[in-house]
Amino acid sequence: MRSSLALLPLLLAGCASMQAPPPASLAAIPTGLYTETFGPASGTAVKTLVVVIHADNQPSHYAFAAAVARAVPDSAAVAVLRPGYADKTGHSSPGERGSGTGDNYTADRITAVGDAIASLHMRYPNARTILVGDAGGAAIAANLAGTRPNLIDGMVLVSCPCTLPEWRERMQKRDPAWAAAVTSLDPLKTSGGVLPSIRAAVLVGADDAVTPIPFSRAYAEALTLRGIATDYRIVPGKGHELLDDPEVLAATTRLAAALAKKS
Repeated sequence: MRSSLALLPLLLAGCASMQAPPPASLAAIPTGLYTETFGPASGTAVKTLVVVIHADNQPSHYAFAAAVARAVPDSAAVAVLRPGYADKTGHSSPGERGSGTGDNYTADRITAVGDAIASLHMRYPNARTILVGDAGGAAIAANLAGTRPNLIDGMVLVSCPCTLPEWRERMQKRDPAWAAAVTSLDPLKTSGGVLPSIRAAVLVGADDAVTPIPFSRAYAEALTLRGIATDYRIVPGKGHELLDDPEVLAATTRLAAALAKKS
C-alpha cells in the first residue's frame, strides 16, 4: 500500500523568460525515432546532452529544447518524437502510439526511447545526459531511469503521472475507457532501480487538474528516501501545461550546473 511521507519543502525560484527558438539541425541521427537537434556545439565539444520527451498530446517540445540549448553552455538539446507520434509539421516516428489512456509507457516504447538515447551517446561521447520528460514523457523518463539507469546522469520530470495505477483510476472517473488493463510500467515501482548518483528535479503546477501534486510528490519522496538529490517544486498558479514555464528551464539549468561540478 502506498503512503504519503512528509511533504518535501516547497521551493520557489525565478528564471529569465524564453526567447524564440533558433533553427534546428535536421541532420539525421540514427536513433530509429525522429529527432530535432538544437545548439551550436557538436560532437566531442558537447558537455551536456539534454534529451526532451514530449507529453501524450500533440508534441510541442521543440521550443523548450531550443531554449535549453541557449541556456546551458556547451550543450546540445535533442527533442525526441515518441514511437507512433507525428508532429504538426508531418514528421513522425515508427511504432504504435497507443490510445492515450496510460497504455503507452510500455516496455517496448521505453526501450525505443532508451535506444535513441544510446545512439546519441555515440554522437556526443563526452556529454553528461539529462532527460527532460513532460507529462506522459515524464513517465517514460522515470521508467528509463529505473530500468536503464546507466543511460542518464539526471532527469527533470514535469507534470508526471508517476504513480500510474492511482492516476489511471482518477482518469477512469472521467472516461470509462481508462478502465482497460494496460502493460505500462509504473514509475513508482521502477524507482528502486534509479542510481543514487542520479540527480533529479520534479515539478508540478499547484493547480494541475490532470496530474495533481500527489502523483509527483510520492515519486519525489521515493527518490529522496533512496538518497537521490531531488529538487522538488510546486509551481504556484500553474496548471498541467508546465513545460514552457521558466521554472522548468531554471530547474534544468541548475541540474546541468550541478552535474558539471561533479565531473
